[in-house]
Amino acid sequence: MPRPHHKRSRRPVVLGATVVAAALAGGLLITLPGGASAAPSGLADDFNGDGYRDLATGAPGAVAGGRAKAGAVVVNYGSSSGISAARHKTTSQNSSGVPGTAETSDRFGTELAHGDLNNDGYGDLVVGTPLEDVSGDVDGGSVTILWGGSSGLSGGTSISDPNASGHDRFGQSLAVGDFTGDGKSDLAVGSTGKDVWIFKGGFTKSGGAAGKLRFDAQIQSGAYPMGAVQLAAGDFDEDGKDDLVVGSSAGNFVYRGASTGPTLQTEAGEGYADALTVADFDHDGHDDLVVGSDSLADTNQTAKGGYVTVFYGGTAGVDTARSGVFTQDTAGVPGADESDDSFGSALAAGDANGDGYPDLAVGASFESVGSASHTGSVWVLRGGSSGLTGTGAQSFNQGTSGVPGSNEPSDMFGDAVHLADHNKDGRADLSVGAGGENSDDGAVWVLRGATGGVTTTGAVSFGVSSVGIGNSGDDPMFGHNMSGS
Repeated sequence: MPRPHHKRSRRPVVLGATVVAAALAGGLLITLPGGASAAPSGLADDFNGDGYRDLATGAPGAVAGGRAKAGAVVVNYGSSSGISAARHKTTSQNSSGVPGTAETSDRFGTELAHGDLNNDGYGDLVVGTPLEDVSGDVDGGSVTILWGGSSGLSGGTSISDPNASGHDRFGQSLAVGDFTGDGKSDLAVGSTGKDVWIFKGGFTKSGGAAGKLRFDAQIQSGAYPMGAVQLAAGDFDEDGKDDLVVGSSAGNFVYRGASTGPTLQTEAGEGYADALTVADFDHDGHDDLVVGSDSLADTNQTAKGGYVTVFYGGTAGVDTARSGVFTQDTAGVPGADESDDSFGSALAAGDANGDGYPDLAVGASFESVGSASHTGSVWVLRGGSSGLTGTGAQSFNQGTSGVPGSNEPSDMFGDAVHLADHNKDGRADLSVGAGGENSDDGAVWVLRGATGGVTTTGAVSFGVSSVGIGNSGDDPMFGHNMSGS
């Protein structure tokens, strides 16, 4: 079914362009007060090792090196005062040490994932560029690891496509986890093909992965195969190995981690998954899986505007018999279920109130507020001993008191969501991307976590000009995606 203009999808999309400030070619790093700590934190999303979690955001429509839609990635570094626009670094394929060259319509930064891939204590950022032409292969796609260090991200290494002639859009989905159980972070990469590749941990900056495994997922084939449109990692059976979830147009399939490669465990939900996320919402020791479906592509005909389904983990893995569905009509969830809201098009998990239970952020980038169509909203559902609940759910948009900005048509607030503790106060902060803000320039908001949940007190927002990306003439779509969302 064709999707309307700007419809949220984790598939690569055709984006506009912008003009990037000259600093983009080499990257702009704001010096961190006091420098990073001597011993890196080991946090998977702490790219400079100072103990604060960082925020990575894509601007896949940005101009770099004078090339339209070449794409860029922005990292805003965490601190005791949280995220700010000033503490950032912007990277493109024209940045020093980054493999490749910025080219028209590459869309570097379309997909993002993070983890400590070379086991040096610094988080690394994986960038998928699924529409890059590689050696004459149109839309062959590429994957690049940007390496963390005491000064933040610097340099990179390419991960070669082992089956370039067998598929396109290599890097359209990414996940980091220990899928083989050897204690090292592995990288899973999807494409338009059935083959999903596990690049084994023990990465080095000069040589890349220590090895690779291939497995063919239960992915629908056809005249236009979509392949693995989503990937996610989590230990659902608590066996010490991360399991891999592959989302496709044929369904969402859970594969148990194993030293020889993933093996099929179950199917969790039918139809196209617009978003996946994983967390232990009931704190029973087993990760749980959430699938966001922003359309009626499957058999759930009760949610006109999209819905999310949580499948709880257990000793046998994902338990499809123990699940729950949430919509805007669920008791306690603000709003009303309306057609084409795209509720569930973006997901993220984190403990926003510090009670020990992860909460769930849900984006609905096509939600209309008043007369502003497609302006977008975000919800936070609470976790607890019984799992996710609609009770006490919060909702935010640009008309919410304390949230900077105003609701305008096609802002797409909630295009991406992210939950992480950026100021080390024990509560996850809510970051929201709006790729359509200011005619597709894009922008990011950060709302702090608090004991009562997410608060708008002290909320910050910043747009493309604040992170070294020009905002005249084209469509950078800063905030279209975030690592970990």
